[in-house]
Amino acid sequence: MALTGRAALLAALGSLPVAIWEPSWTGILAINGPLVAACACDFALAAPVRRLGLTRSGDTSVRLGETADVTLTITNPSGRPLRAQLRDAWPPSSWQPGTEVAASRHRVTVPAGERRRITTRLRPTRRGDRQADRVTIRSYGPLRLFSRQGTHKVPWTVRVLPPFTSRKHLPSKLARLRELDGRTSVLTRGEGTEFDSLREYVPGDDTRSIDWRATARQSTVAVRTWRPERDRHILLVLDTGRTSAGRVGDAPRLDAAMDAALLLAALASRAGDRVDLLAYDRRVRALVQGRTAGEVLPSLVNAMATIEPELIETDARGLTAMALRTAPRHSLIVLLTTLDAAPIEEGLLPVLSQLTQRHTILLASVADPHIARMATARGNTDSVYEAAAAAQAQSERHRTAEQLRRHGVTVVDATPEELAPALADAYLALKTAGRL
Repeated sequence: MALTGRAALLAALGSLPVAIWEPSWTGILAINGPLVAACACDFALAAPVRRLGLTRSGDTSVRLGETADVTLTITNPSGRPLRAQLRDAWPPSSWQPGTEVAASRHRVTVPAGERRRITTRLRPTRRGDRQADRVTIRSYGPLRLFSRQGTHKVPWTVRVLPPFTSRKHLPSKLARLRELDGRTSVLTRGEGTEFDSLREYVPGDDTRSIDWRATARQSTVAVRTWRPERDRHILLVLDTGRTSAGRVGDAPRLDAAMDAALLLAALASRAGDRVDLLAYDRRVRALVQGRTAGEVLPSLVNAMATIEPELIETDARGLTAMALRTAPRHSLIVLLTTLDAAPIEEGLLPVLSQLTQRHTILLASVADPHIARMATARGNTDSVYEAAAAAQAQSERHRTAEQLRRHGVTVVDATPEELAPALADAYLALKTAGRL
Protein backbone atom coordinates (compact mmCIF):
# COMPACT_ATOMS: atom_id res chain seq x y z
CA MET A 1 0.00 0.00 0.00
CA ALA A 2 1.16 3.56 -0.69
CA LEU A 3 0.10 7.18 -0.44
CA THR A 4 -0.57 8.60 -3.89
CA GLY A 5 0.88 11.83 -5.21
CA ARG A 6 -2.54 13.46 -4.96
CA ALA A 7 -2.79 12.74 -1.22
CA ALA A 8 0.76 13.93 -0.60
CA LEU A 9 0.03 17.21 -2.40
CA LEU A 10 -3.14 17.80 -0.39
CA ALA A 11 -1.28 17.10 2.84
CA ALA A 12 1.46 19.57 1.93
CA LEU A 13 -0.99 22.30 0.97
CA GLY A 14 -3.03 21.75 4.11
CA SER A 15 0.05 21.97 6.33
CA LEU A 16 1.44 25.15 4.77
CA PRO A 17 -0.77 27.75 6.52
CA VAL A 18 -0.51 25.96 9.82
CA ALA A 19 3.27 25.88 9.57
CA ILE A 20 3.25 29.65 9.02
CA TRP A 21 0.69 30.82 11.59
CA GLU A 22 0.71 28.04 14.18
CA PRO A 23 3.87 25.96 13.85
CA SER A 24 2.85 22.99 16.02
CA TRP A 25 2.07 19.31 15.43
CA THR A 26 -1.34 19.79 17.02
CA GLY A 27 -2.31 22.34 14.40
CA ILE A 28 -0.99 20.25 11.55
CA LEU A 29 -2.90 17.18 12.73
CA ALA A 30 -6.03 19.26 13.21
CA ILE A 31 -5.90 20.46 9.61
CA ASN A 32 -4.90 17.06 8.13
CA GLY A 33 -7.18 14.92 10.22
CA PRO A 34 -9.95 14.83 7.61
CA LEU A 35 -7.35 13.98 4.98
CA VAL A 36 -6.09 11.07 7.09
CA ALA A 37 -9.65 9.85 7.49
CA ALA A 38 -10.24 10.19 3.74
CA CYS A 39 -7.07 8.20 3.01
CA ALA A 40 -8.15 5.47 5.41
CA CYS A 41 -11.54 5.21 3.73
CA ASP A 42 -9.94 5.27 0.31
CA PHE A 43 -7.61 2.46 1.30
CA ALA A 44 -10.49 0.41 2.67
CA LEU A 45 -12.46 0.82 -0.54
CA ALA A 46 -9.53 -0.10 -2.85
CA ALA A 47 -9.94 -3.63 -4.22
CA PRO A 48 -7.36 -6.13 -2.94
CA VAL A 49 -4.72 -7.04 -5.53
CA ARG A 50 -3.54 -10.45 -4.40
CA ARG A 51 -7.01 -12.01 -4.61
CA LEU A 52 -7.39 -11.15 -8.29
CA GLY A 53 -7.45 -14.01 -10.78
CA LEU A 54 -5.33 -13.58 -13.92
CA THR A 55 -5.18 -15.84 -16.96
CA ARG A 56 -3.68 -15.43 -20.45
CA SER A 57 -4.75 -16.35 -23.96
CA GLY A 58 -3.86 -15.28 -27.47
CA ASP A 59 -1.01 -15.78 -29.94
CA THR A 60 1.73 -18.28 -29.20
CA SER A 61 3.85 -17.59 -32.27
CA VAL A 62 4.54 -14.70 -34.61
CA ARG A 63 6.85 -14.00 -37.53
CA LEU A 64 9.62 -11.52 -36.88
CA GLY A 65 8.42 -8.04 -37.82
CA GLU A 66 4.73 -8.82 -37.31
CA THR A 67 2.52 -8.24 -34.25
CA ALA A 68 1.18 -10.70 -31.69
CA ASP A 69 -1.75 -10.05 -29.34
CA VAL A 70 -1.71 -11.57 -25.86
CA THR A 71 -4.91 -11.18 -23.85
CA LEU A 72 -4.92 -10.93 -20.06
CA THR A 73 -8.22 -11.78 -18.33
CA ILE A 74 -8.62 -10.16 -14.89
CA THR A 75 -11.22 -11.59 -12.51
CA ASN A 76 -12.23 -9.54 -9.46
CA PRO A 77 -13.72 -11.90 -6.82
CA SER A 78 -13.93 -9.21 -4.11
CA GLY A 79 -16.94 -7.08 -3.23
CA ARG A 80 -15.17 -3.86 -4.20
CA PRO A 81 -14.67 -2.54 -7.73
CA LEU A 82 -11.14 -2.58 -9.08
CA ARG A 83 -9.78 0.71 -10.37
CA ALA A 84 -6.20 0.03 -11.36
CA GLN A 85 -3.15 0.77 -13.39
CA LEU A 86 -1.51 -2.38 -14.77
CA ARG A 87 1.93 -3.12 -16.21
CA ASP A 88 2.27 -6.27 -18.30
CA ALA A 89 6.06 -6.80 -18.36
CA TRP A 90 7.85 -8.59 -21.21
CA PRO A 91 11.51 -8.63 -22.31
CA PRO A 92 12.65 -5.37 -23.97
CA SER A 93 13.02 -7.07 -27.37
CA SER A 94 9.27 -7.72 -27.38
CA TRP A 95 8.64 -4.21 -28.75
CA GLN A 96 10.18 -1.70 -31.09
CA PRO A 97 12.51 0.69 -29.19
CA GLY A 98 10.60 3.51 -27.51
CA THR A 99 7.17 1.82 -27.60
CA GLU A 100 7.41 -0.35 -24.48
CA VAL A 101 5.79 2.11 -22.05
CA ALA A 102 2.73 2.74 -24.21
CA ALA A 103 2.30 -0.94 -25.10
CA SER A 104 2.75 -2.52 -21.67
CA ARG A 105 0.74 -0.15 -19.43
CA HIS A 106 -3.04 -0.25 -19.17
CA ARG A 107 -5.85 1.32 -17.15
CA VAL A 108 -8.55 -1.11 -16.14
CA THR A 109 -11.82 -1.02 -14.19
CA VAL A 110 -13.39 -4.31 -13.09
CA PRO A 111 -16.70 -4.23 -11.18
CA ALA A 112 -17.07 -6.47 -8.14
CA GLY A 113 -17.51 -10.13 -9.07
CA GLU A 114 -16.85 -9.53 -12.78
CA ARG A 115 -13.98 -9.92 -15.23
CA ARG A 116 -12.40 -7.82 -17.94
CA ARG A 117 -9.90 -8.44 -20.71
CA ILE A 118 -7.00 -6.28 -21.81
CA THR A 119 -4.71 -6.94 -24.77
CA THR A 120 -0.97 -6.37 -24.92
CA ARG A 121 0.32 -6.05 -28.48
CA LEU A 122 3.86 -7.31 -29.01
CA ARG A 123 6.12 -6.51 -31.96
CA PRO A 124 9.34 -8.48 -31.34
CA THR A 125 12.65 -7.35 -32.75
CA ARG A 126 14.53 -10.70 -32.40
CA ARG A 127 13.85 -14.35 -33.09
CA GLY A 128 13.41 -16.83 -30.25
CA ASP A 129 11.07 -17.36 -27.31
CA ARG A 130 9.69 -14.33 -25.50
CA GLN A 131 8.38 -15.18 -22.04
CA ALA A 132 6.03 -12.97 -20.04
CA ASP A 133 7.42 -11.49 -16.84
CA ARG A 134 5.35 -10.26 -13.89
CA VAL A 135 2.05 -8.40 -14.04
CA THR A 136 2.13 -5.47 -11.62
CA ILE A 137 -1.22 -4.00 -10.53
CA ARG A 138 -1.79 -0.81 -8.56
CA SER A 139 -5.35 -0.63 -7.18
CA TYR A 140 -6.83 2.74 -6.18
CA GLY A 141 -9.72 3.81 -4.00
CA PRO A 142 -12.49 6.01 -5.41
CA LEU A 143 -10.65 9.22 -4.37
CA ARG A 144 -7.29 7.93 -5.66
CA LEU A 145 -5.64 9.02 -2.39
CA PHE A 146 -4.29 5.62 -1.42
CA SER A 147 -3.31 2.53 -3.43
CA ARG A 148 -2.59 -1.15 -3.00
CA GLN A 149 0.08 -2.76 -5.18
CA GLY A 150 1.01 -6.35 -5.92
CA THR A 151 2.45 -8.61 -8.62
CA HIS A 152 1.28 -11.83 -10.23
CA LYS A 153 3.18 -14.42 -12.24
CA VAL A 154 1.11 -15.27 -15.31
CA PRO A 155 3.31 -17.45 -17.58
CA TRP A 156 3.03 -17.21 -21.35
CA THR A 157 5.49 -17.77 -24.19
CA VAL A 158 5.42 -16.31 -27.68
CA ARG A 159 7.81 -17.91 -30.17
CA VAL A 160 9.21 -15.43 -32.68
CA LEU A 161 9.74 -17.22 -36.00
CA PRO A 162 12.02 -16.29 -38.90
CA PRO A 163 10.26 -13.76 -41.15
CA PHE A 164 10.71 -15.80 -44.39
CA THR A 165 10.78 -12.65 -46.51
CA SER A 166 11.94 -14.63 -49.55
CA ARG A 167 8.56 -16.36 -49.86
CA LYS A 168 7.67 -13.60 -52.35
CA HIS A 169 9.97 -15.42 -54.81
CA LEU A 170 8.20 -18.77 -54.41
CA PRO A 171 5.49 -18.31 -57.12
CA SER A 172 8.06 -17.52 -59.82
CA LYS A 173 10.27 -20.44 -58.79
CA LEU A 174 7.30 -22.80 -58.78
CA ALA A 175 6.44 -21.62 -62.28
CA ARG A 176 9.95 -22.53 -63.39
CA LEU A 177 9.59 -25.89 -61.67
CA ARG A 178 6.36 -26.60 -63.57
CA GLU A 179 8.09 -25.60 -66.78
CA LEU A 180 10.94 -27.95 -65.92
CA ASP A 181 8.50 -30.80 -65.35
CA GLY A 182 7.19 -30.36 -68.88
CA ARG A 183 10.49 -29.91 -70.66
CA THR A 184 11.67 -32.24 -73.41
CA SER A 185 14.55 -34.64 -73.27
CA VAL A 186 16.89 -32.26 -75.06
CA LEU A 187 16.83 -30.10 -71.94
CA THR A 188 16.46 -32.67 -69.19
CA ARG A 189 17.78 -35.91 -70.56
CA GLY A 190 20.47 -37.55 -68.45
CA GLU A 191 21.12 -39.24 -65.15
CA GLY A 192 18.49 -38.44 -62.56
CA THR A 193 15.43 -38.25 -64.89
CA GLU A 194 12.53 -40.60 -65.40
CA PHE A 195 10.39 -41.38 -68.46
CA ASP A 196 7.25 -39.29 -68.79
CA SER A 197 5.52 -39.69 -72.17
CA LEU A 198 5.87 -39.83 -75.96
CA ARG A 199 5.34 -36.97 -78.40
CA GLU A 200 5.98 -36.17 -82.04
CA TYR A 201 9.54 -35.27 -83.05
CA VAL A 202 10.27 -31.62 -83.86
CA PRO A 203 13.50 -30.26 -85.38
CA GLY A 204 16.07 -29.61 -82.71
CA ASP A 205 15.20 -32.60 -80.52
CA ASP A 206 18.05 -34.84 -79.40
CA THR A 207 18.07 -37.85 -81.73
CA ARG A 208 19.05 -40.04 -78.78
CA SER A 209 15.55 -39.51 -77.38
CA ILE A 210 13.84 -41.10 -80.42
CA ASP A 211 11.78 -44.15 -79.46
CA TRP A 212 12.31 -46.39 -82.52
CA ARG A 213 9.80 -49.03 -81.49
CA ALA A 214 7.03 -46.47 -81.11
CA THR A 215 8.10 -44.84 -84.38
CA ALA A 216 7.77 -48.19 -86.19
CA ARG A 217 4.15 -48.46 -85.06
CA GLN A 218 3.08 -45.06 -86.40
CA SER A 219 3.65 -42.77 -89.35
CA THR A 220 5.58 -40.07 -87.44
CA VAL A 221 8.81 -40.10 -85.46
CA ALA A 222 8.16 -40.38 -81.71
CA VAL A 223 10.49 -39.07 -79.01
CA ARG A 224 10.53 -39.78 -75.31
CA THR A 225 10.06 -36.90 -72.88
CA TRP A 226 11.47 -36.95 -69.42
CA ARG A 227 10.77 -35.28 -66.13
CA PRO A 228 13.03 -34.73 -63.12
CA GLU A 229 13.03 -37.52 -60.61
CA ARG A 230 11.14 -36.98 -57.40
CA ASP A 231 11.75 -38.20 -53.88
CA ARG A 232 15.35 -37.01 -53.88
CA HIS A 233 16.93 -36.29 -50.51
CA ILE A 234 18.12 -32.78 -49.67
CA LEU A 235 20.03 -31.98 -46.47
CA LEU A 236 20.22 -28.32 -45.48
CA VAL A 237 23.27 -27.73 -43.25
CA LEU A 238 23.34 -24.44 -41.32
CA ASP A 239 26.76 -23.45 -40.03
CA THR A 240 25.98 -21.75 -36.69
CA GLY A 241 29.60 -21.05 -35.73
CA ARG A 242 31.51 -17.81 -35.34
CA THR A 243 31.31 -16.64 -38.95
CA SER A 244 27.50 -16.83 -38.95
CA ALA A 245 27.38 -14.13 -36.26
CA GLY A 246 28.89 -11.48 -38.53
CA ARG A 247 26.35 -8.80 -39.29
CA VAL A 248 25.50 -7.76 -42.82
CA GLY A 249 23.31 -4.69 -42.60
CA ASP A 250 20.99 -5.00 -39.61
CA ALA A 251 21.01 -8.79 -39.25
CA PRO A 252 23.54 -11.59 -38.74
CA ARG A 253 24.54 -13.73 -41.69
CA LEU A 254 22.71 -16.65 -40.09
CA ASP A 255 19.35 -14.96 -40.62
CA ALA A 256 19.97 -14.54 -44.36
CA ALA A 257 21.07 -18.19 -44.56
CA MET A 258 17.87 -19.29 -42.80
CA ASP A 259 15.74 -17.29 -45.22
CA ALA A 260 17.45 -18.90 -48.21
CA ALA A 261 17.08 -22.36 -46.66
CA LEU A 262 13.34 -21.83 -46.15
CA LEU A 263 12.76 -20.84 -49.77
CA LEU A 264 14.71 -23.84 -51.00
CA ALA A 265 12.82 -26.15 -48.62
CA ALA A 266 9.46 -24.83 -49.81
CA LEU A 267 10.46 -25.27 -53.45
CA ALA A 268 11.99 -28.73 -53.01
CA SER A 269 9.03 -30.05 -51.04
CA ARG A 270 6.71 -28.91 -53.84
CA ALA A 271 9.00 -30.73 -56.28
CA GLY A 272 8.44 -33.95 -54.36
CA ASP A 273 11.86 -34.08 -52.71
CA ARG A 274 12.51 -34.88 -49.05
CA VAL A 275 14.11 -32.10 -47.03
CA ASP A 276 16.00 -32.40 -43.73
CA LEU A 277 17.78 -29.77 -41.66
CA LEU A 278 21.00 -29.90 -39.64
CA ALA A 279 22.28 -26.90 -37.65
CA TYR A 280 25.80 -27.46 -36.32
CA ASP A 281 28.93 -25.73 -34.98
CA ARG A 282 30.64 -27.98 -32.45
CA ARG A 283 27.46 -29.85 -31.62
CA VAL A 284 24.00 -30.27 -33.10
CA ARG A 285 21.86 -27.19 -32.52
CA ALA A 286 18.84 -28.44 -34.46
CA LEU A 287 17.93 -31.57 -36.41
CA VAL A 288 14.73 -32.00 -38.43
CA GLN A 289 14.23 -35.31 -40.23
CA GLY A 290 11.52 -37.41 -41.80
CA ARG A 291 8.85 -34.74 -42.24
CA THR A 292 6.18 -34.99 -44.93
CA ALA A 293 5.84 -32.30 -47.59
CA GLY A 294 3.10 -30.55 -45.65
CA GLU A 295 5.02 -30.66 -42.37
CA VAL A 296 8.52 -29.76 -43.47
CA LEU A 297 8.21 -25.97 -43.72
CA PRO A 298 6.45 -25.44 -40.33
CA SER A 299 8.96 -27.82 -38.72
CA LEU A 300 11.95 -25.95 -40.16
CA VAL A 301 10.57 -22.54 -39.18
CA ASN A 302 9.90 -23.72 -35.63
CA ALA A 303 13.36 -25.28 -35.30
CA MET A 304 15.13 -22.19 -36.68
CA ALA A 305 13.32 -19.81 -34.32
CA THR A 306 15.58 -20.52 -31.35
CA ILE A 307 18.90 -21.00 -33.18
CA GLU A 308 21.47 -18.30 -32.44
CA PRO A 309 25.05 -17.93 -33.74
CA GLU A 310 27.68 -19.33 -31.40
CA LEU A 311 30.96 -17.44 -30.97
CA ILE A 312 33.08 -20.54 -31.50
CA GLU A 313 34.92 -21.99 -34.49
CA THR A 314 32.90 -24.58 -36.38
CA ASP A 315 34.27 -28.13 -36.20
CA ALA A 316 34.36 -29.06 -39.91
CA ARG A 317 35.19 -32.71 -39.22
CA GLY A 318 32.34 -33.05 -36.79
CA LEU A 319 29.98 -31.32 -39.21
CA THR A 320 31.03 -33.66 -42.02
CA ALA A 321 30.60 -36.76 -39.88
CA MET A 322 27.14 -35.65 -38.76
CA ALA A 323 26.10 -34.81 -42.32
CA LEU A 324 27.20 -38.26 -43.53
CA ARG A 325 25.30 -39.86 -40.68
CA THR A 326 22.18 -37.86 -41.49
CA ALA A 327 22.43 -38.53 -45.24
CA PRO A 328 23.72 -42.11 -45.66
CA ARG A 329 22.65 -42.32 -49.33
CA HIS A 330 23.24 -40.05 -52.31
CA SER A 331 21.79 -36.64 -51.50
CA LEU A 332 22.08 -32.99 -52.30
CA ILE A 333 23.87 -31.41 -49.32
CA VAL A 334 23.42 -27.65 -49.14
CA LEU A 335 26.07 -26.05 -46.94
CA LEU A 336 25.07 -22.57 -45.78
CA THR A 337 28.38 -21.31 -44.50
CA THR A 338 31.12 -18.75 -45.11
CA LEU A 339 33.42 -18.23 -48.09
CA ASP A 340 36.17 -16.72 -45.94
CA ALA A 341 39.50 -18.24 -46.90
CA ALA A 342 40.71 -19.43 -43.48
CA PRO A 343 37.64 -21.46 -42.40
CA ILE A 344 37.36 -23.05 -45.86
CA GLU A 345 41.04 -23.87 -46.41
CA GLU A 346 41.78 -25.01 -42.86
CA GLY A 347 38.41 -26.55 -42.03
CA LEU A 348 36.26 -27.67 -44.97
CA LEU A 349 38.71 -28.45 -47.80
CA PRO A 350 40.63 -31.19 -45.94
CA VAL A 351 37.39 -33.16 -45.37
CA LEU A 352 35.46 -32.13 -48.48
CA SER A 353 36.29 -35.29 -50.42
CA GLN A 354 34.36 -37.34 -47.85
CA LEU A 355 31.23 -35.48 -48.92
CA THR A 356 31.81 -35.11 -52.67
CA GLN A 357 32.55 -38.79 -53.30
CA ARG A 358 29.05 -39.74 -52.15
CA HIS A 359 26.91 -36.59 -52.47
CA THR A 360 26.25 -33.57 -54.65
CA ILE A 361 27.42 -30.49 -52.75
CA LEU A 362 26.01 -26.99 -53.06
CA LEU A 363 27.61 -24.25 -50.96
CA ALA A 364 25.78 -20.96 -50.36
CA SER A 365 27.37 -17.96 -48.69
CA VAL A 366 26.21 -14.46 -47.74
CA ALA A 367 28.21 -11.67 -49.39
CA ASP A 368 28.47 -8.20 -47.88
CA PRO A 369 27.16 -5.54 -50.31
CA HIS A 370 29.21 -2.93 -48.46
CA ILE A 371 32.39 -4.55 -49.84
CA ALA A 372 31.12 -4.08 -53.41
CA ARG A 373 30.35 -0.41 -52.71
CA MET A 374 33.79 0.07 -51.20
CA ALA A 375 35.43 -1.44 -54.29
CA THR A 376 33.94 1.29 -56.51
CA ALA A 377 34.69 4.19 -54.14
CA ARG A 378 36.96 6.96 -55.41
CA GLY A 379 37.52 10.64 -54.78
CA ASN A 380 40.04 10.87 -51.94
CA THR A 381 42.92 8.96 -50.40
CA ASP A 382 40.76 7.13 -47.85
CA SER A 383 38.37 5.98 -50.56
CA VAL A 384 41.21 4.65 -52.68
CA TYR A 385 42.61 2.65 -49.76
CA GLU A 386 39.13 1.31 -49.00
CA ALA A 387 38.68 0.31 -52.65
CA ALA A 388 42.02 -1.53 -52.61
CA ALA A 389 41.10 -3.42 -49.42
CA ALA A 390 37.70 -4.33 -50.87
CA ALA A 391 39.24 -5.54 -54.13
CA GLN A 392 41.65 -7.74 -52.20
CA ALA A 393 38.79 -9.20 -50.14
CA GLN A 394 36.78 -9.92 -53.29
CA SER A 395 39.80 -11.54 -54.94
CA GLU A 396 40.33 -13.87 -51.98
CA ARG A 397 36.64 -14.75 -51.98
CA HIS A 398 36.68 -15.56 -55.71
CA ARG A 399 39.81 -17.66 -55.27
CA THR A 400 38.19 -19.66 -52.46
CA ALA A 401 35.07 -20.21 -54.55
CA GLU A 402 37.19 -21.43 -57.47
CA GLN A 403 38.97 -23.91 -55.19
CA LEU A 404 35.61 -25.35 -54.18
CA ARG A 405 34.43 -25.58 -57.78
CA ARG A 406 37.55 -27.57 -58.69
CA HIS A 407 36.39 -30.11 -56.10
CA GLY A 408 33.01 -30.38 -57.81
CA VAL A 409 31.11 -28.04 -55.47
CA THR A 410 28.46 -25.69 -56.86
CA VAL A 411 28.98 -22.28 -55.22
CA VAL A 412 26.37 -19.55 -54.71
CA ASP A 413 27.75 -16.26 -53.39
CA ALA A 414 25.18 -13.46 -53.12
CA THR A 415 24.01 -10.60 -50.94
CA PRO A 416 21.28 -11.24 -48.33
CA GLU A 417 18.52 -9.99 -50.65
CA GLU A 418 19.74 -12.09 -53.59
CA LEU A 419 20.89 -15.24 -51.81
CA ALA A 420 17.50 -16.98 -51.52
CA PRO A 421 16.45 -16.70 -55.19
CA ALA A 422 20.00 -17.48 -56.33
CA LEU A 423 20.06 -20.66 -54.25
CA ALA A 424 16.66 -21.70 -55.61
CA ASP A 425 17.94 -21.12 -59.16
CA ALA A 426 20.99 -23.28 -58.45
CA TYR A 427 18.72 -26.09 -57.22
CA LEU A 428 16.58 -25.84 -60.37
CA ALA A 429 19.72 -25.87 -62.52
CA LEU A 430 20.85 -29.10 -60.86
CA LYS A 431 17.41 -30.54 -61.52
CA THR A 432 17.63 -29.48 -65.15
CA ALA A 433 21.07 -31.04 -65.54
CA GLY A 434 19.84 -34.31 -64.05
CA ARG A 435 22.27 -34.15 -61.12
CA LEU A 436 19.56 -34.85 -58.56
